[in-house]
Amino acid sequence: MTKIIKIMLVDDHAIVREGYRSLLQKQDNMRVIAEANDGAQAYLSYKEHQPDIVIMDISMPGQGGLEAISRIKQFAADAKIIVFSMHQNPSFAVQATRAGASGYVTKSSDPEVLIRAIYDVQQGKYTLSADIAQALALEKLGTDSVALDQLTVREFEILRMLVEAKPTQDIADTLNISPKTVANAHYIIKKKLGVTSDIELTHLAIKMNILDLLTLSANES
Repeated sequence: MTKIIKIMLVDDHAIVREGYRSLLQKQDNMRVIAEANDGAQAYLSYKEHQPDIVIMDISMPGQGGLEAISRIKQFAADAKIIVFSMHQNPSFAVQATRAGASGYVTKSSDPEVLIRAIYDVQQGKYTLSADIAQALALEKLGTDSVALDQLTVREFEILRMLVEAKPTQDIADTLNISPKTVANAHYIIKKKLGVTSDIELTHLAIKMNILDLLTLSANES
């Protein structure tokens, strides 16, 4: 009898999770056993359901995917997590790997790419969608992304929240750290990225596709 692969979906859009679920449950040996809409819920759901594979978005309100990956891996070192994200910036894949993800697939990939990634990760392999693999190769020719890769996973997550205009206290509450730690990280991030103001930081984030103008507009409305 074929072993069933138990999967947990983590995405803040219910309609997106429904699409994943429909795709995955067409596979004879895959079952979606849990869902979560943010990083904090993902951690609690993982502890409760212990899925074989987690399919995790990165950018979610509140606690994002990178923090959730780190917490899940601290709880279960053998957890198998695939990031499934709209972000095609290779630095997101680098940070996801550092946090403990076993794969990174972009949402623009064909559905078969995600299916194949699940099988690969279940077998203990590391997997990347072709567009990210190519972007990582090309990244070596650039400089901005290399600077971005100097950030720790925690700093990268704080950067993501800073450029979304989250207040220091909100970031501290979400990540369960002190406002002073957030402020210190804010300073270190700017120093590592070679910027002196939050405006420069936001412009750099847009340039490197960490935050696009559509996201900014949505946050302002």
